[in-house]
Amino acid sequence: MNNLDWHQIRAAVWRAHTQKLKAITRLDLIKLDQLIGIEEQKKQLVENTRRFVNGETSNHALLWGSRGTGKSSLIKALLNEFADQGLRMLQIDKAELGWLPEILDDLEDRPFRFVIFCDDLSFEQGEEGFKPLKSLLEGGLELPPEHVRIYATSNRRHLMPEQQSENQASRVVGGEVHYSDSLEDKLALSDRFGLWLSFYPPSWDTYLAMVDTLFEHVTVDPAILHEQAKQFAMRRASHSGRTAVQFYRQFVNNI
Repeated sequence: MNNLDWHQIRAAVWRAHTQKLKAITRLDLIKLDQLIGIEEQKKQLVENTRRFVNGETSNHALLWGSRGTGKSSLIKALLNEFADQGLRMLQIDKAELGWLPEILDDLEDRPFRFVIFCDDLSFEQGEEGFKPLKSLLEGGLELPPEHVRIYATSNRRHLMPEQQSENQASRVVGGEVHYSDSLEDKLALSDRFGLWLSFYPPSWDTYLAMVDTLFEHVTVDPAILHEQAKQFAMRRASHSGRTAVQFYRQFVNNI
């Protein structure tokens, strides 16, 4: 484990092959006001992060929902918003979650607030990597560190696949639902995230508003821009924020 100067850097990523944290020098500079169509999710996560940075009560956060809807971008924008107030961010892949205890030991006694960013977090049937994460989120004998929060994104609300047979094994007793043991184990992981934020595909109007924002410094006929943006999205069968950015990158010099 190496010592990074967190006064000089804002973020790091865990490199498994070297078993070291690597400083991130090329950060995504996305800002909160660039994110359109997720105002309620943005409001809740910003407030949770503000409380965390200020040493007030706050929760671990799970951002789940459709692909390309701004989950990861929102977390990255938080770093740009709060870095000057002492927020730092550390990204780790799900395959390396077993290193979290050692990483957290390395972050002890640092005068910063750390968000552990787990992007696209999900587990397949039989994977065991979620178990260390469960312990970290709510602790065993050792309480989780107060200066660390986990923000995870996932396409799955419960982070793991649910089988129909598991739901069929659940039963109602005295008016209360009693889940099957296997399903209960899966629910226990997502339940440890105190803040759940759901993300859904944007409407066409919201998608076009995203496109307009990206092209606001480009002189172009709005009707032509919208028609080409729609055609691009329909070919991809997606009109998400990610699609809008991809459209911009491909066509900004051609429109």
